[in-house]
Amino acid sequence: RALEEDSVGADVTTNALIPTHLEARAFLVPKEPGILAGLEVAAAAFRRVDPNLVFTQQLLDGERVEGGEIVATVAGSMASILTAERTALNFLQRMSGIATLTDQYVNAVDGTTASITDTRKTVPGLRLLDKYAVSIGGGRNHRMSLADGVLIKDNHLAALAGEGVSLAQAIRRARARAPHTVKIEVEVEAI
Repeated sequence: RALEEDSVGADVTTNALIPTHLEARAFLVPKEPGILAGLEVAAAAFRRVDPNLVFTQQLLDGERVEGGEIVATVAGSMASILTAERTALNFLQRMSGIATLTDQYVNAVDGTTASITDTRKTVPGLRLLDKYAVSIGGGRNHRMSLADGVLIKDNHLAALAGEGVSLAQAIRRARARAPHTVKIEVEVEAI
């Protein structure tokens, strides 16, 4: 979907400027330190544009980078590399950014009983990738979807208040109606 959104089949700049016979080797080099995440996704973007491109990883997801080192190379048609690069790099940068920030949060609570856990507040369509990046950064994944557990929030309680349903009654209702294998949680704003 990302490649389609970028109209990679109609890259007018590359089509107008780059001869089809031109071959190249490109280097993926981060500018800043962080935690690497999304190399396989970047590789998939390059391969989707041109299955003949050769993507070679020098490092793996989860490794720390200082910036300036080569994390991967891609070789083959220069036109294909140029057409795919922005989409591939957008995924790699976003996922590495999420992993890096998660790592910072995880380090901030090190030595405590707290844990860093994600939510479903992700870019629509990118949840799997965002949650993968959180796990690479050392965080924990919460619900992947609404089907993964009961999470009673303020909006649920506000909707039930009109019926005179208390928090305790809402919890009992959830226990009675939700599958027995599903965890029931209540979002708390203050104690």
